[in-house]
Amino acid sequence: MKRFIKHAGSVVLVSLAMQAMPASAARLGVTMATFDNNFLTILRNNMKSYAASQKGVNLQLEDAQNDVGRQISQVQNFIAQKVDAIVVSAVDTSTTPKITKLAQAAGIPLVFVNRMPTDKTLPPKVAFVGSDDSVSGTIQMKEVCRQLNGKGSVVIMMGDLATQEARLRTRYAEEVMSKAPCNGIKVVEKQTAKWSRTEGRDLVMNWMTAGLKFDAVVANNDEMALGAIQALKSSGKLDKTVVAGIDATQDALNAMKTGDMKVTVFQDAAAQGKGAVDAAIKLAAGEKVPSMIWVPYELVTAANYKSYQSRN
Repeated sequence: MKRFIKHAGSVVLVSLAMQAMPASAARLGVTMATFDNNFLTILRNNMKSYAASQKGVNLQLEDAQNDVGRQISQVQNFIAQKVDAIVVSAVDTSTTPKITKLAQAAGIPLVFVNRMPTDKTLPPKVAFVGSDDSVSGTIQMKEVCRQLNGKGSVVIMMGDLATQEARLRTRYAEEVMSKAPCNGIKVVEKQTAKWSRTEGRDLVMNWMTAGLKFDAVVANNDEMALGAIQALKSSGKLDKTVVAGIDATQDALNAMKTGDMKVTVFQDAAAQGKGAVDAAIKLAAGEKVPSMIWVPYELVTAANYKSYQSRN
């Protein structure tokens, strides 16, 4: 079953349940930005399980270890091995045009997943499967605004600025604060913590040690938000601080259950993983797929978090 939604003035496809794939074998080369990331691990595991359920589909998974050069080499190796399609979770989205050019020159279909490519347009046999980060930043900040009653001071913890998602989540959170009823909220500090729980904890500790006062922590992902919770707990300031993340990972939902995290945004790793494999198999079989395949974000709060506990 599939349904169409309107997105940014055009019709896009959302995969709700994947159709049966062709019986022909397909070898897919998959390079992940890193294996050492909570959300990307869920994504990777769902790609593996979905591929295993499809007859004749084989994944070759590689860890780029957050190294651009390593990822480019992995793509080149896939091309040399003549895989049927390549799937990329980009280390640095500024490199996606180069990856696209390599795959196009080799005539191999390419699917970017989760991290949106920066290519001006995607050529034939190239697709992106993921979620619109302008939406996640918007709905996250609107809920933080609601919980702060439209006024207060916030800090923003950004992901790796080499990724489009970090830039968009930050930009659209700030856009919410530029307009009523949320323009009584001010950003007192923003820095990157590179998607890391440890770096998120250390950054918040540094802010507090410097005497910075804030009413909310708005993090580009759950891992950094969980690090902020650790720092705030150790300083006895968590009860007075709204902590918001994005992804709705199991650790984040557990933190919401205890009341430590107030806001997160569900990013459907299962649908993204299945959608990426689905698109790669279809492109390898010569079928057409939409160039942009969107999986919607969903707001998660204490009122509805239980319904998300079994979804990732």
